[in-house]
Amino acid sequence: MSGGPFATPRPVPGRLLPALGGALVCALALPVFLLGGWSIVGWALGSTLWVGILALDLLLARARASAGNLAASGVLAFGLFFKAIAVLVVLFAAAARDSHVALATVLVFGLAYTLDRGLQLATYFGAAR
Repeated sequence: MSGGPFATPRPVPGRLLPALGGALVCALALPVFLLGGWSIVGWALGSTLWVGILALDLLLARARASAGNLAASGVLAFGLFFKAIAVLVVLFAAAARDSHVALATVLVFGLAYTLDRGLQLATYFGAAR
C-alpha cells in the first residue's frame, strides 16, 4: 500500500525561488501603490515585515541545523509562535494608528508571504523523490 505524496521523504528545498517570488510581489506592488495614490508607508511596512519574517526563518533554520532533534523541535515551535505574534502586534499597531496603512500592510505582506509559502510547497512536492 502506498503512503501517497505525504509519506515520501524529500530533501528540504532551497529558499531562493520562494524568496525571489516574495521580493517580486513587493517590487511590483510599489508602482501600483505609487500610481494608485495608496499609502507608501503601508507598502514599506508590509515589505519590511515580510523581509523580517524571512530573515527570522533563515536564522531559525540555521539554529535548527546546529541543534539536536529535541532542541530543533523547540526552536521550530518557538519560531512559529513568535512569528505569528510579531505579525499580529505590528498589524494591530498599524490598525490603531491608521486603518489605510494597516490595509496596505496586510495586502503587501499577505501577497508576498502567500507566494513565498506557495512556491515553497511547489518546490517541495515538485522535487524528485
